[in-house]
Amino acid sequence: MIRNFPFFIIFLALQFCTFWNGLNAQEKPNIVYINIDDLGWTDLTCYGSSYYETPNIDRLVAMGVKFTDAYASASNCAPSRAGLLSGQYSPRYGIYTVGTSERGKSKDRKLIPVKNKTILPDSVVTIAETLMKEGYITASMGKWHLGEDPRTQGFDINIGGTHAGHPKSYFSPYRNKNLKDGPIGEYLTDRLTNEGISFIESNIDNPFFLYMTYYTVHTPIQGKQDLIEKYRNKPTSKYHKNATFAAMVEAMDSNVGRLINTLEELNLTKNTMIIFTSDNGGLFTVSEQFPLKYGKGSYYEGGVRIPLIIRWDGKIKPNTISKIPVMNIDFYSTFLEVANIHPAKELILDGESLSPILFGKGQFINRSLFWHFPIYLEASRGYNEKTGRDPLFRTRPGSTMRYGKWKLHQYFEDNDIELYDLEKDLGENKNLVKVTPKKTKELLKMLDDWRAKIKAPVPKGLNQEYIK
Repeated sequence: MIRNFPFFIIFLALQFCTFWNGLNAQEKPNIVYINIDDLGWTDLTCYGSSYYETPNIDRLVAMGVKFTDAYASASNCAPSRAGLLSGQYSPRYGIYTVGTSERGKSKDRKLIPVKNKTILPDSVVTIAETLMKEGYITASMGKWHLGEDPRTQGFDINIGGTHAGHPKSYFSPYRNKNLKDGPIGEYLTDRLTNEGISFIESNIDNPFFLYMTYYTVHTPIQGKQDLIEKYRNKPTSKYHKNATFAAMVEAMDSNVGRLINTLEELNLTKNTMIIFTSDNGGLFTVSEQFPLKYGKGSYYEGGVRIPLIIRWDGKIKPNTISKIPVMNIDFYSTFLEVANIHPAKELILDGESLSPILFGKGQFINRSLFWHFPIYLEASRGYNEKTGRDPLFRTRPGSTMRYGKWKLHQYFEDNDIELYDLEKDLGENKNLVKVTPKKTKELLKMLDDWRAKIKAPVPKGLNQEYIK
């Protein structure tokens, strides 16, 4: 008996380690981040639409907190996703748009734009990499758009993620190298949900990070025929009237419901933070975002203000509303805090943890939000003087900021300044620069100081092909 005593001690130690590791794993919350591509601020029933039907997301609001003033870190896909995953503003990694920065006709561009990057550098430590190191199982389901494969950036599993910004088809065959085709006619949104459910069911006993980035409702606009017919026979609203897009929205809502139902059935909602949001504003020519101005690609509210709902049973008070301005770069810091992870000293994070808002503990700081776009983005079909800043470009080179109720725009071609009071003028129609010169000067200094701090490049070279 004495001879076997050391082995008994070792056995007990191993059992304790197993118990302790299991306890730690249970203490780490699961994170389910649901991103809908190009879903606008008004494209949900709970955000004001009377045409689109989204009962499952409405139920999500009833169980959590709805943000009225949430923002994407960019007005189109790739840079916004890079901001989320890095917790940083775009000048730090150089992704400002999709493809080249020289968009539109050269004769219409006064300045030589800053070069654009299309791949998130490996030097950026993503939130997925940080969570993976702490024992999380990480999965990316759907659109990636920041390189060829998210498995180089901290994800154990990749289902359907490539460098492509949209699917070739929403119906199988998908022609996606990272997604096996399903039965002919299978709907992509359904398929990705099936994959997400399978992942959750396989990791009940492990802390997991599910980056559920549906391709929907990005173009091509393709919906299920029965749903299209449903909306063709339903009265439209003034700003929402596309039956096929409405069919995509309803299919999206149904699949988000399936995902959440799975978490509920497995009794995981008390240990799972669920985030539902979009990566930028809605496509104006498909779904207008009134009362917001313009849409995707613009740095007016319609291009960057997004829906955001967060649920965590037992942690977040149900059916609450927050009007505090937040941005998707805040999630990196938020996830670190809720998972009790101390960031590496060299990690640079521009966002702030949302914990004070979510859990009612402590004070959330009063801060500015910034956007920087030193390039050009041509107008899409349907834009004109009434629906865009000018008929040629959705955005010309410039920077934007929000501080409290104030929204400031600065454009580099002519140093044109716009200032709006969002409390009184959500549509950004009344420029207050001449009315409030002191406030304009104060905000311009804040914007200049921010650009200097993060070394944001400002284009100054003149384009010799420009024609006035």
